[in-house]
Amino acid sequence: MQNLMNFMHTVSTKRMFRILGHDKVWVLDGGFPQWQASGFNIGSSCLDDAVLKSRAANSAVETAYNGELANAATFQTEFRHQLLWTLEKVKHNVAAKAHQVVDARVKGRFDGVMPEPREGVRSGHIPGTKCVPFPEMSDGAQTLLPADEISKKFEQAGISLADPIVLTCASGVTACILALGLYRIGKHDVPVYDGSWTEWEALPDNDYPIVTSAGS
Repeated sequence: MQNLMNFMHTVSTKRMFRILGHDKVWVLDGGFPQWQASGFNIGSSCLDDAVLKSRAANSAVETAYNGELANAATFQTEFRHQLLWTLEKVKHNVAAKAHQVVDARVKGRFDGVMPEPREGVRSGHIPGTKCVPFPEMSDGAQTLLPADEISKKFEQAGISLADPIVLTCASGVTACILALGLYRIGKHDVPVYDGSWTEWEALPDNDYPIVTSAGS
């Protein structure tokens, strides 16, 4: 978590393991810089090994993110389908409104007044969605906020923490940061819409409408 990109990859990697049924994966709050600043012991051989593993994990996430196949390996999984939503589930929920949909993108992109970083992708949001930008889950040192402050962020956005939530973002990565924040406050089974905005926006507007601050 030495920078924002590493933070995103770290959290999304943890999320990936949870979806595959592996719970014994943790995020080091504040990352290695915070570990050093706190005066904890550093072993060079262990550090080198940890750095190599971290780089390999980041590389695997980036490979999968780009739609490429990573090197084959054997891993026993127990797929938790309830943690991963499909396009069909989200479309059904727009009408049913059983889950509150929360978008992790910055407000300008959510409102449709800032461009998306990906060429050809329009900004805006799925109907009925609320916005909690993912940077609001951490402080300037990339340390996750305390539980009470995280709760306030969601409540201030008009989200009921007593009711079901599903998360989205641009491509399913930064939504995992919101999922980590919700995990801290005791909501452990919040799903993420895997295709997220990039998938929704690319489909016909008649079936998959887009909302902006200027109107859909």
